[in-house]
Amino acid sequence: MIDFDELRLIKDEQEQVGKTYELFNEDKRLNRGKASRVEFLTNTRYIDQYLSPGDRILDIGAGAGEYSIHYAKQGYQVNALELTDANIVAFRKKITPEMNLELAQGNAIDLSCFQDDSFDVVLLFGPLYHLNKEEDRLTCIREARRVCKENGTVFYAFITNDMVLMTEFSYDKQFFLGDSYDHKTFDLENFPFVFFTISECTSMIEKAGVHLTKQVASDGFSELMEDKINEMDDESYAQYLKYHFYICEKPEFLGCTNHLLLIGKEECK
Repeated sequence: MIDFDELRLIKDEQEQVGKTYELFNEDKRLNRGKASRVEFLTNTRYIDQYLSPGDRILDIGAGAGEYSIHYAKQGYQVNALELTDANIVAFRKKITPEMNLELAQGNAIDLSCFQDDSFDVVLLFGPLYHLNKEEDRLTCIREARRVCKENGTVFYAFITNDMVLMTEFSYDKQFFLGDSYDHKTFDLENFPFVFFTISECTSMIEKAGVHLTKQVASDGFSELMEDKINEMDDESYAQYLKYHFYICEKPEFLGCTNHLLLIGKEECK
């Protein structure tokens, strides 16, 4: 298996992303325990608010299929696009004949296989973790908007810079003496993921012409407090989730999350 030093030597962005998911098991990321499940439960809670029976869903950067499979099981027509071989293999194992689900391998910055105004809900839960060039990020966002129907909804996910600093510190008490971030600006090195502040996320979305309706701290403190959350009994965990849902849209907590969810409504096209 490839290691981080070898991964760093790969200059082709698409190849590097593919090799990244040989190191990180996306198939288990949202299922390691109660803490890791918070992100999925939060995102689906918001997606559900915008779905109607018969809606078509496009899952761009679908990973190992966690969201696609979830909604296909509910009877929605789902198209999924994923770049990496490892995730494609894991995803295909979960598809059953009764699902109205089509999986294709492809790049999020080229959605030419899909026509304009095709989907009611578009999920962009991964590509923006990996695109280093601003022009590619804007292309990715605009492509997601293009294939979304008028009055449809696009969900954009980002990895946040400032909370990840604290999360890394929770694993390594010497983290702040290391060289994986700029000691003056506190900007993390964009490897193997790309990190953003909250203001950078919203500015990017607005620059791409998105009408932003909601901002959500998807996982909040869940990784930082992983051990304690995983030890909760079901009753305590249910109450913790209520607390998380209570604070996850509050402006003062938006920076306290590893994953930020932005929701854009395609009101006029």
